[in-house]
Amino acid sequence: MKQTFKSINRAEMFTFKRWGGKAYSLFSAIKKPVRIGVLLAVYTTVIEPEFASAQTDSSKVSMEYNLDEVEVGAQRAPVAFSQVARIVSVISREEIEAAPVQSIQELLEYALSVDVRQRGVHGVQADISVRGGSFDQTLILLNGINISDPQTGHHALNLPVSLKNIQRIEILEGPAARVFGPNAFSGAINIITSSEGNSSLKIDVSGGQHKLADVNVSGNVNTGSWNQFVAFNRMSSDGYINNTDFKTWNSFYQTKLNTKSGTLDFQFGKTNKAFGANSFYTATYPNQFEETKTTFASLKFESGTKIHLIPSVYWRRHQDRFELFRSSPASWYKGHNYHLTDVFGSNLNAWFATRFGKTAFGAEIRTENVWSNVLGESLATPIEVPGEDNQFFTKSYSRTTISYFAEHSIYLEKFTLSAGAMTNWISDLGFGWNIYPGLDISMALSNQIKLYGSASTSLRMPTFTDLFYTGPTNLGNPDLKPEKSVNFEGGLKYNSRGFSGHVGTYHRRGKDLIDWVRENETDKWQTKNLTKINSTGIEVSGEFYPEKIWKKNLFVTKLGLNYAYSKLDKGDNDFFSNYVLDNLKHKFDLELNHKIWHKLKASWRVSYQDRNGKRTQTMSYEPFWLVNTRLMWKTPSTEIYAMAANLFDTKYYDLGTIEQPGRWISLGINHQLRFKK
Repeated sequence: MKQTFKSINRAEMFTFKRWGGKAYSLFSAIKKPVRIGVLLAVYTTVIEPEFASAQTDSSKVSMEYNLDEVEVGAQRAPVAFSQVARIVSVISREEIEAAPVQSIQELLEYALSVDVRQRGVHGVQADISVRGGSFDQTLILLNGINISDPQTGHHALNLPVSLKNIQRIEILEGPAARVFGPNAFSGAINIITSSEGNSSLKIDVSGGQHKLADVNVSGNVNTGSWNQFVAFNRMSSDGYINNTDFKTWNSFYQTKLNTKSGTLDFQFGKTNKAFGANSFYTATYPNQFEETKTTFASLKFESGTKIHLIPSVYWRRHQDRFELFRSSPASWYKGHNYHLTDVFGSNLNAWFATRFGKTAFGAEIRTENVWSNVLGESLATPIEVPGEDNQFFTKSYSRTTISYFAEHSIYLEKFTLSAGAMTNWISDLGFGWNIYPGLDISMALSNQIKLYGSASTSLRMPTFTDLFYTGPTNLGNPDLKPEKSVNFEGGLKYNSRGFSGHVGTYHRRGKDLIDWVRENETDKWQTKNLTKINSTGIEVSGEFYPEKIWKKNLFVTKLGLNYAYSKLDKGDNDFFSNYVLDNLKHKFDLELNHKIWHKLKASWRVSYQDRNGKRTQTMSYEPFWLVNTRLMWKTPSTEIYAMAANLFDTKYYDLGTIEQPGRWISLGINHQLRFKK
């Protein structure tokens, strides 16, 4: 008997978390404050933090602007760049254009303390973590909007935009519960698109080995008070080994309208990925296949002069079909896994300034829903899977999170202090309201040197996969508790003309951390709350611009160095960890940009990684070096480029038994038409 499909739309609460600004989006490097807001809640409206940035926390922005004049959103209210007491790294558009990479995931490989473990290359799928955390502990935002997937962090980077449309990426290192709310457990990454500027049309086409084809078309229309941006991208490849082929496409639209009352910001995007998932989730069955579809929309309005109000709403839907057997299924195989998640959020951020400092407050409400034939609790009546013939969702689950925020910041001549807290209630936990405070302090020792320190608490809710997924090699746990942590960090920043950097250390005391573990190789992986996991790390970074120091043309235009060390202590637990303890121990990155002749330039990225954990029961991860390079001939409107990823054909593994690509060469050209007003 044919079943009728029931609507999956729920009460509409959209959410937003956008760090708006002008030229630099969130952190406008102009003399206007950047207001990074977040979502308004159904009446328990909320605030959402703002995210700040500085080139590797204080470098590049300060090279071109007076640091004291730049306002950013590392706290809930805009703050002068020189007063930020956190580490915020920024990857600018110039760095993105020079980097020898094809995707956002590959670009983030070279960010300080960021661990990228690719399952599928060129943006197909990757797990992102910060400072030794797991991939579920990093919050991902698109133009300030929380796009995290409650099903699993594996889908966090299913973005509706390509690398070619990114204006900048801002990385807040360390926990940020009081800034971004739940799930910003070990860090947050905000990806900002090219949505402003003069009217233009840009086409970028590239191709390479393994039948790689990448086409990107984008356009911007600016009519003064109204700006519109649209982009489309399609990428495909036959794969570098068996069952690693992929086809992806995405589309994105953003419009901003400036009125006397304030600024209206609307965004809409869709992405589709279909790919061979060779050994993605288990090496036992390498012939896996997956297709994902993501749709999102957000609306934000920013107004006010004395009291700044930033209400916003958003919606994100994600649909996933996972096939354990792409072909020739085993006799016991009952069928594919189907999932659909809907997330609605609403948020309000508000702040005002007095002679006593800046005060911010707000609230957020977020509902997360899943329909599946694997995840959740049994439905009384099955629901038809959209777009699939004779397939039905038999399970569902929903939860609601309500958060309130407050923060006050004091700024003196050489001293800053910011203190705040988030109080949080989660519908499915049953333990009432909890408070998560945080404190940031900085002190300038001179015009170039600043000490900083912070202490904070954080939490992360288990994903729907953590709670419910049961399969041939996995067993979920519906009784999981949220993860909690207490965090400390401190260090020294240095900034002068032509050079900036920092040295710092951090320590996290984690409780009830969630991991997939087992005692023997023959056991199923099962999710458990680990009693205690402590992590300690050291970070060193520096960026050197010879031309800015000596004020003349030189062969080398930039030299950047990053080193991160992380150590995790699991105590007396005797188990095999699939994620939490399988982290980078040593990471070293070198960036070199230089001229060759006239308009011909080159960039190099060298990376060394040494990972804890084991690929299999008996094989540990081996350290490896990777070298990527890009050769480019560039004019103001046209660029011709060639790239070589993994130049020396190194054999290495990011995750388990999934062998990463060897040398991969590609060629491309992009051209931009600019239209006069």
